[in-house]
Amino acid sequence: MAAALAASVAFCAYAGLTYAQARGDSSVAYATSRDTALKTGRAQIAALSTLDAAHPDTALRTWLDASTGPLHDELSRAGAGKPAGSARGTVTDAAVTELDDRSGTAKLIATVQVRLTPANGAATTDRKRFEAALERTGAGWKLKALSAVPVAAP
Repeated sequence: MAAALAASVAFCAYAGLTYAQARGDSSVAYATSRDTALKTGRAQIAALSTLDAAHPDTALRTWLDASTGPLHDELSRAGAGKPAGSARGTVTDAAVTELDDRSGTAKLIATVQVRLTPANGAATTDRKRFEAALERTGAGWKLKALSAVPVAAP
């Protein structure tokens, strides 16, 4: 009985020490930052690939909320205009390719399925690839740049 109690106490002490070391590990903080940038970037790329023709001002507000820097300025100047149809973007896959946690910058690649619904005609689905630059702001991660990556012909 005493041996089992001693083994239990030793195991609990070891587990507590291991947990305390892992909790203070910088790689855990880095992984958390990477996961947050990925999750936010995915949502923002989907938002910038989506436009409801019935509510273009709402779409523009969403785009501006998801962006910062040069991209934000460009979207502000361009506006949503009067769209001829709607688009619904869904990120099918994404990955963080670079992360500088100290400077608060990241790069992301993503594949997006966009369902286009014109005012007249049948809906179509298109696949796109994007590269995005993100910047951590006071309000969290925002898209600083978004560019299409051309798909090479087979």
